[in-house]
Amino acid sequence: MKEDLLKEELGDLLRSIEPKVIQYRRDIHQHAEAGWLEYYTASLVARELANLGIEVRLGREVVEEEARMGLPSPEEMERMYRRAIQEGADPQYALRMKDGFTGVVGRIGGEKGPTLGFRFDMDAVEVGESACDKHLPAKLGFASLHPEAMHACGHDGHTAIGLALAHVLSALKDRMKGTVLLLFQPAEEGARGAKAMMASGVVDAVDYLFGIHIGVKATTTGELYCGSDGFLATSKLDAHFRGHSVHAGLAPQDGRNALLAAATAVLNLHAIPRHGEGETRINVGKLVAGSGRNVIPAFAHLVLETRGKTGDIDRYVREYAERILYHAASMHGVDCQIQRMGEGVDAVSDEELVEVVYKLAQRHGIFPYLKKKVTEFGGSEDFTHLMRRVQSKGGKATYLMLGSALAGNHHTQTFDFDEACLIKGVEILARIALEADWNVGRD
Repeated sequence: MKEDLLKEELGDLLRSIEPKVIQYRRDIHQHAEAGWLEYYTASLVARELANLGIEVRLGREVVEEEARMGLPSPEEMERMYRRAIQEGADPQYALRMKDGFTGVVGRIGGEKGPTLGFRFDMDAVEVGESACDKHLPAKLGFASLHPEAMHACGHDGHTAIGLALAHVLSALKDRMKGTVLLLFQPAEEGARGAKAMMASGVVDAVDYLFGIHIGVKATTTGELYCGSDGFLATSKLDAHFRGHSVHAGLAPQDGRNALLAAATAVLNLHAIPRHGEGETRINVGKLVAGSGRNVIPAFAHLVLETRGKTGDIDRYVREYAERILYHAASMHGVDCQIQRMGEGVDAVSDEELVEVVYKLAQRHGIFPYLKKKVTEFGGSEDFTHLMRRVQSKGGKATYLMLGSALAGNHHTQTFDFDEACLIKGVEILARIALEADWNVGRD
């Protein structure tokens, strides 16, 4: 009887919240913000949680200052903060997140039972959005207002799912069997934000941790993977070359060409030998250098990343890359400084938790294309820092992939997803919080 009543109440709530989750998604999409600059988005999250009567922690309470990586300049952070306020960010909350502290945690419940954590990343990708009328956000008028950022990876959808989940659980909190933490994370792109939230201790009391991502390997609406393995460890590096500029015609021999050093490095970085014990990746994503046609370039800025199947394999690629960068600089008589801008570790979803999600989804017939696990993720995710921390303390973690038909690939200017997937994401997470059998033991 109680189960039937909960089923009816939850069904009513899901039907009523579906327009809201789409509204959240489109608002966040239109106000796309890159990592550590999510002032509009994070203040929206904090305000909505508070309005629901949910306990909220944010800013420095949930982001450890010294653990942050890949920060924008202070000038950039100030400029984006002011822009967010002008666009309607709630100053009551945005002020507490100034200078790149854009994390938010909501807490629901508190009765006896396990603590569940659900993580939602909020940041956009640094790519301009298509204005083509075949691109649905442009056609319907909610494309990014910001030419330098676009939600090209679905994080707008993740955040919207988290907010809708907050509505559902706050309405049904008397039915919960423990505590739920809603973890809204900044700066997933570039693998920067999760480590800083982890270092603040926000998941130290979590028994069961869940991450969710739209698309990636789940590219059919109605599809769900209940767990993921095969996360690649990754290192994000910036290399700054400093040389000496002179007139390129009158005295080139007196110059020290930073661009030439960086170009030498790029060619050799892509010649790093593969590793026999697992897959590797390397990519130089950006090279900016020089000041003019007839000036020997005095500076160059190179942005790159390495990846490996394990932390040891990624370390092999990263250290090899660092040697190349330093030696390329030495060849051309310039200085080189390397900054670590982000990092992710490898991780594995716990089979017991995958099984819990699978059985719940199967029982309710939410997903016609239900699968247990992605075995080879093939990319990187800094959620793995949070997974590892929970697992190290005896808890369990899994990473779901929420199926959606996709327009355009991830991280491209035409990326979009089927909004019909959003309410399915809300439902499976709500059912995990409300119905799961937590006889799954801690290690």
